[in-house]
Amino acid sequence: MMKLYITQLVPMRCSTKSEAVDLVRHCLETGKIIVSKHCRDELLKEGFDILDAHYVLKKGNIFMEPEPDIRSGDWKYRMEGKTVDGRALVVVFCFKAFDTSFLITAFSITS
Repeated sequence: MMKLYITQLVPMRCSTKSEAVDLVRHCLETGKIIVSKHCRDELLKEGFDILDAHYVLKKGNIFMEPEPDIRSGDWKYRMEGKTVDGRALVVVFCFKAFDTSFLITAFSITS
């Protein structure tokens, strides 16, 4: 007889901003990055692509404390940085698991 295990994903929250930076970079290197349709659409609308978002996740920084998402229960982080060509971009993401980040949205900022 096969046993079925049901697990509930608990919203992950890093205790410090630097831990969140390290964890999202871990997801880039050896884990997963899931990009929402909304994020893809916003990147396109703003004149960016997924490579720009990945570059900001790799080189940017988190300056603000995470915010709870009331609908999903996740903690949202804002990674800010510049793309290869120097344009400022914010990528909003959450963690779905230790090795999985979910990109919620992205938008340009003026510096």
